[in-house]
Amino acid sequence: MTDTSQAHPGSRAGSSDNGFDLGRLLLEGRAFFALIAIILIFSILSPVYFSANNFLTMSSHVAIFGLLSIGMLLVILTGGIDLSVGSTLGLAGVFAGFLMQGVSFELFGVVVYPPVWAVVVLTCALGALVGAINGVLIAFFKVPAFVATLGMLYVARGVALLMTDGLTFNNLGGSPELGNTGFDWLGFNRLFGVPVGVLILAAVAIAAMLALSRTPFGRWVYSTGGNARAAELSGVPVKRVQVSVYVLSGVCAAIAGLVLSSQLTSAGPTAGTTYELTAIAGVVIGGAALTGGRGNVRGTLLGAFVIGFLSDGLVIIGVSSYWQTVFTGAVIVLAVLLNSIQYRGRKKRVEPSGDTAPSPQRASRPAAAVPVVESSAGKPASQS
Repeated sequence: MTDTSQAHPGSRAGSSDNGFDLGRLLLEGRAFFALIAIILIFSILSPVYFSANNFLTMSSHVAIFGLLSIGMLLVILTGGIDLSVGSTLGLAGVFAGFLMQGVSFELFGVVVYPPVWAVVVLTCALGALVGAINGVLIAFFKVPAFVATLGMLYVARGVALLMTDGLTFNNLGGSPELGNTGFDWLGFNRLFGVPVGVLILAAVAIAAMLALSRTPFGRWVYSTGGNARAAELSGVPVKRVQVSVYVLSGVCAAIAGLVLSSQLTSAGPTAGTTYELTAIAGVVIGGAALTGGRGNVRGTLLGAFVIGFLSDGLVIIGVSSYWQTVFTGAVIVLAVLLNSIQYRGRKKRVEPSGDTAPSPQRASRPAAAVPVVESSAGKPASQS
């Protein structure tokens, strides 16, 4: 008698190991290949595109999208969504501009000009607060993530408008006499020839990579997105994880707001509008599943560079901003379609076929082989 249970897996392994599946390679590495294609196409269309200085300039723009996308990735890995990151970015920039203009204490008749490091710390704390509110609403009050973060989108944007009366804070360079100079260092200065914003993105990306791959928190994030109920039964602090990822998303948005305001040397209440969609696009293009549990920082960074290099390339060759929106939307739809194809194909390879009959050994397994289930009191429950 032929042992079909061994022949079928062996043949399947041979077809996947010995055969070269070009379609699968292109599908799983689509973000990398898309970035290479964008660089090649725009290098042909514009003579100024392919240059080290232009790449560094575009990378400083990508730093904003990349920071937002990393925070968004952490949220999406748990099966959530954060629509408030764009408004949090705008609020963080306005808050930093408000502090740089000086905080007036009328009761004491003084105006305090905090140093730049204090502005950065307080702004990141504000982003963490916004994220914590989102996380608490979602984890403890069971508000759907879409609804909670959509509401926070409007709240954060409204607070930014109230703080500025719809105007913009300009001249954030500070004054040496007041001791609050150095804010423009984030946006304009370079270390070893690399913009500081890009170095900040690299530092945040490395920290996120290590957290997801080398710490229990990373395993908790993936297990929460894979199956939150099973993770909770396994001892994973699901609620704490959910709050933590939204806090980290808020901090990443605040850092992006600081970098953007420094690059513009101004802070406006409308900054970051629709940036939440760009962040989601970067995560999806990078191969993460919107249902949670699948994705990585490397792919997300590639997705952010695809969006940034595509947008800047369209600007360089003189394409209208309206068409840029069309192209960005088309890229998002295509990325979601490819994600569904990739993960649907993987599910079919993992699941056994439905016409496989149970083996006689499995069918005749004695009842004593069933594991004992413990009751809530800790004693073995009686078996029937």
